[in-house]
Amino acid sequence: MTLLAAKALLTLFVVMDPVGLAPVFVALAGGRPAADQVRMARRAVRVAGGVLLAFALFGPALLEYLGISLDAFRVAGGLLLLKIAVDMVFAHRERETDEEKAEASLREDISVFPLAIPLLAGPGAMTSVMILTAESRDVPGGFFIVLGAVVAVLLLAYSALVLASRLARLLGRTGVNVVTRVLGVLLSALAVQYIADGVLDFLALALG
Repeated sequence: MTLLAAKALLTLFVVMDPVGLAPVFVALAGGRPAADQVRMARRAVRVAGGVLLAFALFGPALLEYLGISLDAFRVAGGLLLLKIAVDMVFAHRERETDEEKAEASLREDISVFPLAIPLLAGPGAMTSVMILTAESRDVPGGFFIVLGAVVAVLLLAYSALVLASRLARLLGRTGVNVVTRVLGVLLSALAVQYIADGVLDFLALALG
């Protein structure tokens, strides 16, 4: 139970990267009144939480309906997370396309797009929630442990958004990149573990 909680917290924190999100939020909303920034941060966290809750509730059932095994999803999800991790390590992480950035700059309210999706509830977070939820089935209260981890990381993300300007000034671009690279290394290890678990289970099934 404790292991699942630690794994869920670490995985979601690394994938969402609240520290790395702070300067992005400053760039998108730094010129707006503080009250508007808080409102957008609050709404973004609520929307992202709803999206991740939907993936936690219906993700495993969707995989079963499509005939996709958890092992296959582990390998696919691990490859996706590994790609994200490599981008983080080399500071090439782009959470949105150039077209999305241009559209976001013209929006009065960026809380749903691109803040909630894809910055908070992006492909990596969605994948991680589905894998963690599926893995939690054998742990008493595992589903609620994963949900608790989601809530905890979203609260950290909300705090980072509200304090984004101060955090960006405190760490600077170099500090943010250092934190992001460290998290990228941790995420790469988690991604490789997902891939290894999936492959080993495939082999055990084939040889059994």
